[in-house]
Amino acid sequence: MMRFLKLAFCLLIFSRSFSQEKWDLRRCVEYALQNNISVKQADLQVRFAELDLQQSKLSMYPFMNLGGNLGYSSGRNQDPTSFSLITTGYLSNSYSLQANVNLFNWFTQKNTVAAKDYTLQATQAGAQKARNDISLNVAVGYLQVLLAKEQANLASIQVQQTTSQLESTRKQVDAGALPELNAVQIESQLATDSSNLIAAETSARELLLQLKALLNLDAAADFDVAAVPVDLVPVESLADLQPDAVYSLALANLPQQKVDELNLESAIKSVQVARGSMYPTFSLFGSLGTTYNDKASEIKSKTQINAPIGTVTVGAATYQVYPLNPFDLYNYGAISYFNQLNHNFRQSVGLSVSVPILNGGSLRTGWKRAKLSLKQAELIKEQNSRTLKQDIYKAYNDALAAFEKYNANSKAVQTAQKVYDFARKRYDLNLLSTYDLLISQNSLLSAKTQSLYAHYDYVFKMKLLEFYKGQGIKL
Repeated sequence: MMRFLKLAFCLLIFSRSFSQEKWDLRRCVEYALQNNISVKQADLQVRFAELDLQQSKLSMYPFMNLGGNLGYSSGRNQDPTSFSLITTGYLSNSYSLQANVNLFNWFTQKNTVAAKDYTLQATQAGAQKARNDISLNVAVGYLQVLLAKEQANLASIQVQQTTSQLESTRKQVDAGALPELNAVQIESQLATDSSNLIAAETSARELLLQLKALLNLDAAADFDVAAVPVDLVPVESLADLQPDAVYSLALANLPQQKVDELNLESAIKSVQVARGSMYPTFSLFGSLGTTYNDKASEIKSKTQINAPIGTVTVGAATYQVYPLNPFDLYNYGAISYFNQLNHNFRQSVGLSVSVPILNGGSLRTGWKRAKLSLKQAELIKEQNSRTLKQDIYKAYNDALAAFEKYNANSKAVQTAQKVYDFARKRYDLNLLSTYDLLISQNSLLSAKTQSLYAHYDYVFKMKLLEFYKGQGIKL
């Protein structure tokens, strides 16, 4: 029994330690890439495109169909074996093998395969874009959770400091050194700080739920992130992220630019396909077939007979007349199933040409539509390139502004800390009112909060600028 209890205790400790395991950013990204719904849907689109390409390749091979039928006919019909008109009901059975191969169709099938191939590559690049986007979203969500946790930690420290001040002030009030107003003011500040702490913790939990959704984790799952100091998040230098250089790398590496280029190539091939469909198509066809009829018969045997064909009377005598040569008497019987299939076996081969003449203008309309789709693909590519360049320059300017703001806020924190330290000393010497002390304390908290925001905002902007390089996000 004791051994069982020890085992249960060990399992409980292990389960708690496992459930309390915290995920770092790399693990979050890797899990999202394997489980996120958007990534799975993009992978399905790739599989659909692979099937389309495979189908277009198989369509270049000859078409071949094997058929057979079994039926009963009555009334006036044509015998399928002798082709004579009969009125007897019969049971028939036939088989056929037909083949058709395109000899020349103005490279329509070849261009179709090329278009499907470009479409597949574009879909694969789109799937890579989906993975890159989810990686960026997870990284941003992860950093937002860290920021919320830092804010909650800052609010908790503020509550502790205010609580400590209240205890100290309460002692002085009880001793008669300070008026009751000082303690009431600090109690009011403590209530505000506690409210801020609750709001910060609630925000952290909500952001954690949003991150779970990105990872496709159950909302009730025990999940938390590792608290990595923002200073340890690797960030490239702004000098290495000049917008022109980043834009050049983005054009070569970003999946969206590859998608646009490959869609353009696919549209070019689609125009050639639509144009080829308006020209004649030359095909080679052939067929094999055979038929069975249960009423068909054949000669089984013959007998030579020399029967009299008449009589002649000469005078009073009557004589029988015989033919000069004996004639054959045939005996007929049913033909066996496989013998009929063998005797009725037939073959055909030929060359066909199909020339589109009047088809309601559908082929020419399809060709014009394909040319418009090509123009649209060109405009989309140009628009996305312009948008990308504008986004990169904006991201660089935002990152530069965030860096300058972070430096300014860091200096503001240093100044606010000095003001608070002096205010605290003067308050301890009864040279400063509680109201003035709380003002300096709130100013310090505001400066720290703004600095924290600025630091994370700078990291956000830098990660976005790194993302545009198309070389992945440094974790």
